[in-house]
Amino acid sequence: MRYGKGHTLYFLGIGGIGMSALARYFKQHGVEVSGYDKTPTRLTESLTKEGIPVHYSDDILQIPQQIDLAVITPAIPSDLEILKHLREKGIKLMKRAEVLGMITSEIPTIAIAGTHGKTTITSMVAHILHEAGLQITAFIGGIANNFNSNLVLSEQSSWIVVEADEFDKSFLLLNPDIAVISSMDADHLDVYGSHALMQQQYNQFADGIKEKGILIHKTALPITTTRTTSTYNLSGNASVTANNIKVTDGTFQFELVAEGHLPQEITLKIPGRHNIENALAAATVALQVGVSVSDIARAITSYSGVWRRFDIRIKTSYHTYIDDYAHHPEELKACIQTARELYPQSQIVGIFQPHLFTRTRDFMTEFAQSLSDLDTLILLDIYPAREKPISGVNANELLQLCTNNTKFVLSKAETLGFVQVNRPRVLLTMGAGDIDQLVEPIQKMMSSW
Repeated sequence: MRYGKGHTLYFLGIGGIGMSALARYFKQHGVEVSGYDKTPTRLTESLTKEGIPVHYSDDILQIPQQIDLAVITPAIPSDLEILKHLREKGIKLMKRAEVLGMITSEIPTIAIAGTHGKTTITSMVAHILHEAGLQITAFIGGIANNFNSNLVLSEQSSWIVVEADEFDKSFLLLNPDIAVISSMDADHLDVYGSHALMQQQYNQFADGIKEKGILIHKTALPITTTRTTSTYNLSGNASVTANNIKVTDGTFQFELVAEGHLPQEITLKIPGRHNIENALAAATVALQVGVSVSDIARAITSYSGVWRRFDIRIKTSYHTYIDDYAHHPEELKACIQTARELYPQSQIVGIFQPHLFTRTRDFMTEFAQSLSDLDTLILLDIYPAREKPISGVNANELLQLCTNNTKFVLSKAETLGFVQVNRPRVLLTMGAGDIDQLVEPIQKMMSSW
C-alpha cells in the first residue's frame, strides 16, 4: 500500500458511506486520518469515537498542517474554502474512486455494479466469503448488519470486495477479476446524458475486467463483452436460479439451484423477491471463488441485511415500520411491492423524500407510477444534495401526478404529527437524503403505542 504509518490523509466529505469506509481502512493501517463534513451524523460520530477527528466548518485552520493526500468526492462543492486552499498549496488530491482503484490494484478484486442492489449484493458476498473462512477486505456502501460496519478488514486478504459506483463514471477506474452487473436501468442522466450512453459505460466497465476474469450478470441485460460470463435470474435459463419461492409467516423461502449442484433450501431473513435475486448474484460470485453450494446456502440463511435496506424497525401484531434507502422508481416499486406481499390485508402509508432535482425531473412520471401503489402518500421536499433548484421541479409537481386517494406534501415536523395522530398499520420511509433523521423519532413513537 502506498500510504501507511507516518502518512497523513485528509478526507473532504468524510461522512459519506464510501469515504468513511476508506477512512477506517487507512486508520487501521496506521495512517493519520481526519476529515471535514458539512453536518454531524451518526456515521461521523462513530468515526470520532474510533479516533478519527472530524470538523464541520469550512475553516482552513482546522485542517492538518501536513497532508500527504487529500481524498475528495464529486459531492464536494468547488467553491469550498478548504478545497481551494488545498489546491493553492499543491496538496495531492485524489477522488475516492481513484484511491479505491489504487487499493484494489494490489489484491484480487470482486466489484459489484448496477443501478440497484449493489450494496446488498456486496454485503452478501462479503458475508458468504467471511463465513466460508476466507480472509477478505470489503468496502460496503451501507452498514452491513452482520459486521455492524461498512468495512470488513483482514490482515492478509485473499480478496477485496467493493461496490462499483456508476455515478461520475467511478467504476471505470476499477479493473476487477470478478464483476457483477445487477441492473442497467436509467439513472444519473445528468452525468451520462442518455440511457444509451450509460449502457455503453457499463459495457466499458465489463471490458475492464482482467483478461482471465469473469462477468456475472442478470440475464437479458444489454451487455456485449469479450469476457467470460455467467448469469443468474429468478427463473429461466441461467447458471443460478431460484425455485419454489414462497412467503411463510413473513419470511421468503426458496431453493437455490446452481448448475452441477444439488438444490439448497434457504430461508431469507430479509424480505423481497429482489433480495432473492441479490442472493443469487452473491451465490454466483461465491461459486466462482470456490465456496461450496452448501456453505453458500448456510451463509445466505444467516445474512441479516443492511441498515436502511428494507430495514424493519418495528414489528408487532398491531404496527410495522420499515425504513428503506429506495430513491429510484424501480427501487420504490420493489420496496412497496414487498410490503404488499408481506401485508396484503393492510393499508400502507409511505413517506418519500425525492433525492436530487435532476433525478426527480428525469423520472417524474416513473416516480408517480411507483408511489401511486401506496394507500397514503406523504412527500417531503426534494433533497438537493449537490444540486441547485430547477424551475418547475418540486414535490408538489410530483404529487399532482400521483393518483393516491390520500396524498400530502408535508414538512418533517408535520409528518411526525401525522404519524402520531393516524397510527398507520404499515409505515414505510423511503429516500436517500436526510429522511433518515425521521427514523429514530418514528421508531420511538411507534414503540410507545
